[in-house]
Amino acid sequence: MADVGWSDVTATTAVLSRVLVDLGYRPQVTLLSVPVTFAAMKAGGIDVFLGNWMPAQIRDRQPYLDDGSIEIVRANLTGAKYTLAVPAYAYEAGLRDFADIRRFAGPLQHAIYGIEPGNDGNHHILSMIQRNEFGLGDFHLVESSEQGMLAEVARAYAARRPIVFLAWDPHPMNMRFDLRYLTGGDATFGPNFGGAEVFTLVRAGLRHECPNLGRLLRNVAFEPRGESEIMLAMTDGRQPPEDAAAAWIGAHRDTVAQWLADVRRFDGTAPAAAGTATAAPARRGAAFERWLTASKIPLGDAVSRMIDWTKGHGAPLFQWLTSASNAVVGGVTRGLAALPSPLLILAATVLAWLLQRSLPLAGFVAAALLFILNQGYWQQTLETLALVLVATLAATAIGVPLGVAAARRRRLYAGLRPALDLMQTLPTFVYLIPTLVLFGLGVVPALVSTVVFALPAPIRLTYLGITGVPRSLTEAGEAFGATRWQLLVKVELPSAAPLILAGITQGIMLSLSMVVIAALVGAGGLGVPVVRALNTVQVGMGFEAGLAIVLLAIILDRMTRIDGRRDRR
Repeated sequence: MADVGWSDVTATTAVLSRVLVDLGYRPQVTLLSVPVTFAAMKAGGIDVFLGNWMPAQIRDRQPYLDDGSIEIVRANLTGAKYTLAVPAYAYEAGLRDFADIRRFAGPLQHAIYGIEPGNDGNHHILSMIQRNEFGLGDFHLVESSEQGMLAEVARAYAARRPIVFLAWDPHPMNMRFDLRYLTGGDATFGPNFGGAEVFTLVRAGLRHECPNLGRLLRNVAFEPRGESEIMLAMTDGRQPPEDAAAAWIGAHRDTVAQWLADVRRFDGTAPAAAGTATAAPARRGAAFERWLTASKIPLGDAVSRMIDWTKGHGAPLFQWLTSASNAVVGGVTRGLAALPSPLLILAATVLAWLLQRSLPLAGFVAAALLFILNQGYWQQTLETLALVLVATLAATAIGVPLGVAAARRRRLYAGLRPALDLMQTLPTFVYLIPTLVLFGLGVVPALVSTVVFALPAPIRLTYLGITGVPRSLTEAGEAFGATRWQLLVKVELPSAAPLILAGITQGIMLSLSMVVIAALVGAGGLGVPVVRALNTVQVGMGFEAGLAIVLLAIILDRMTRIDGRRDRR
């Protein structure tokens, strides 16, 4: 079964999975985007999809219906909504219709918040912006994820700041926030606030191969409130989807009993009452595992409470950091964009020549930038370059002094080393979670996460460079009466310069490696078309944007690389 990462689909998929387990099946759930789900069903890799929102996904679904690779089982949910919404206070202030969005452009910062790049709802918003409908041609769509968008909505809601975002029902957001759906979007999202039905789809031939499963899927249907209850347990109750599904099944046994009409267990026997299926024979050690799991150390809860406390007590600081970071990165981006593209390409070519004295490199820089411009990724490249430059400068400003201090005080380095190991090995997605909560969507969480990821390189290489200075050089400096500061500036730093510069170069490359991940929190840049291509199975777009990232990486690497032969001369 496919789970597209939306809370409602995760909830319904978890419920069906639990029912299947009770029937003796072994369901497997794979996290995929909607377009990839359809492609995987055609290829036979996915059997069941419970999240076909219609009419929003009609463009994605129709080709597969036409070629007969997927089949519609039934509508498993009716009465849903899917369109743009605002908080109630913004609605009362006059933001009630799609046509009103333009009047609030300033407070909205010309932004509309969507979910993951490539989503059909995002596609509707982008089309609306591109066609300048309702005068929204100068607006931009902030693409991230469902939870990223909701985190930004929560920040705006707490500050009573107007925000326009993609919303749907059923979803706990309708209980968590006092929100209103905008009128006037019938041509974009459909009538009745994007009134929708959610369908169950299967790959072609599945119901013939497994009639028992087909009967179950024909019976399974949900109600908006029931789905919202499961999602609320997952989001606010922080329960795993499996636990939330099990609790809901236990509380709605009559509903599940109706689903099981004419359905048999995998072994052909009659099913037990809902939620009371006989457990499978226990594995060796299962009792110990259950005991240890029941005594779980509350690490996650402690971290969540710490982040909540930090967010509550450090709000002014985080707001200042957000404003300052946005101003710096935005200023660099605007400065680069203000230069005519031919002039910027010429300047980069000349700089490559001055830094490396290589005509082939200068020619490559010019050709690569012209190719990026030709492919239509110039603005995204400038956004990515601005983020990389600011992140590298921040990592250098923090990392080089820390590396010097660690070289002078070995106990400091002994204390830093575990932290540096953690920063280099912790999955980068983990950085995004607390930074997203603290700073909201946009370039700031991407910048902070990038700096954290790139910081160990300048610290470690500066430390190695300073500790690797020949003892004879430092003794000579001391013999001539150099102070500690003079010894550092005139002896140690010049001697360690190649390694320090190598650390800075590594920081640039590590920062650039965060491009795609940064797109998941609304940072923009070249990562957005890559994620969009992944979510919509557009091979051409993915290759174009990926090649642009590669070319930018080669340019930055070659221009900042230290030539050992020139250094010896």
